[in-house]
Amino acid sequence: MSDRPARDPAKGPSPAEPTTVDVDAATRRLMAALDALESAVERRRDADRDEDELASRIHALGTDRSRLADELDGALVKSRRLERTNREIAERLDTAIGTIRAVLDGKDEGVKDEPVGHGEKIGHAEAEHDEEEDDAPHLGALNEEEDEDDEEEDE
Repeated sequence: MSDRPARDPAKGPSPAEPTTVDVDAATRRLMAALDALESAVERRRDADRDEDELASRIHALGTDRSRLADELDGALVKSRRLERTNREIAERLDTAIGTIRAVLDGKDEGVKDEPVGHGEKIGHAEAEHDEEEDDAPHLGALNEEEDEDDEEEDE
């Protein structure tokens, strides 16, 4: 004897016993749900991989930015040092040009006594003579450069 109630073929299947059609439909729904879940997992893996790649790129950009900032700081320091040196050289050149002009203008005015070092004085004519022997080629070059600079400024 069985514990099952007798089935009446006229009434159809009993609610406790699903039919093959219902099982097949449930299996199809389950397979579709599993496919959807698998697709969602794959999209999530791709998103995680992209996130990791993006984080790696951001880290590399941060490293590059730090390196470039250090290089820029070094270039700024060097630039400021070069500007300062340039100003010092320009001041020295201006002083030297002024001294040379004074010496050249002194030729026209006659002999003047100037202090030479250690309290000695020599006549301006003697100083000019000594300078002409030592610096004559340099004075000519300076005068030519000044003439060229004046011509450039006129243009």
